[in-house]
Amino acid sequence: MAMDVVDYEIRGEEMQLVEVELDPGEAAVGEAGSLMFMDAGIAMDTVFGDGRPQQGGLLGKLLGAGKRLVTGESLFTTVYTNQARVKQRVAFAAPYPGKIIPMSLGALGGTLICQKDAFLCAARGVSLGVHFQQRLSAGFFGGEGFIMQKLEGDGLAFVHAGGTIVERELQPSETLFVDTGCVVAFTPNVSFEVQFVGKVKTALFGGEGLFFAKLTGPGHLWLQSLPFSRLASRVFAAAPQMGGRREEGSILPGFAAGGLLGGVLGGDDE
Repeated sequence: MAMDVVDYEIRGEEMQLVEVELDPGEAAVGEAGSLMFMDAGIAMDTVFGDGRPQQGGLLGKLLGAGKRLVTGESLFTTVYTNQARVKQRVAFAAPYPGKIIPMSLGALGGTLICQKDAFLCAARGVSLGVHFQQRLSAGFFGGEGFIMQKLEGDGLAFVHAGGTIVERELQPSETLFVDTGCVVAFTPNVSFEVQFVGKVKTALFGGEGLFFAKLTGPGHLWLQSLPFSRLASRVFAAAPQMGGRREEGSILPGFAAGGLLGGVLGGDDE
């Protein structure tokens, strides 16, 4: 299937969005829930998988959609097609603070491996698949990184990552140890395996987790400074655990509104 060649513009700093310009007849594929706005001449169609023709009829479509389910994504994606006679624009927004990275799959050899929640949108014709790491230790011990997304084709795809992005080009046999959640994407010739940190004391009390991702070149990789899992764990740790509301700067921690004394001071006398 021919790839659509699209123009784009990335806007914003901390919370970015990408505007994709479609010529008449061109289309883009977006992750479910990523749409921000679109021009009136664009038609939406929710489809199984990535919208590419699947061999095997209905069974092929179900298998294609099932690959996305394995990675934790929705069974569906949305295809946005320009049905007007002039250029139209559609915009996709990042789900949390970070950067949107344009990936030209043709320039990267046709395949990119990325974290399971990294894909944002792509030109029509990019295939969204699943990639299993060959080393089972990554699945049993590594937490993140065992089941990843595989983007294939020669078109343009957009990947989202949290915080600041760092790119590294690894030479043959060059190795880099990375927190498993900080790996965004890498070219398929990079060797990925999960390795124990080595010292029990460091693993239990160091606060950095039990395992590192060991990445060995040659190949290119992208890293993020703020994995969503890390952001979510900090938010959860700061949230009131008993369903109440904790006031910032309160001199009565634990007794703010929702607690016993907070309820009395707030006038709740029942």
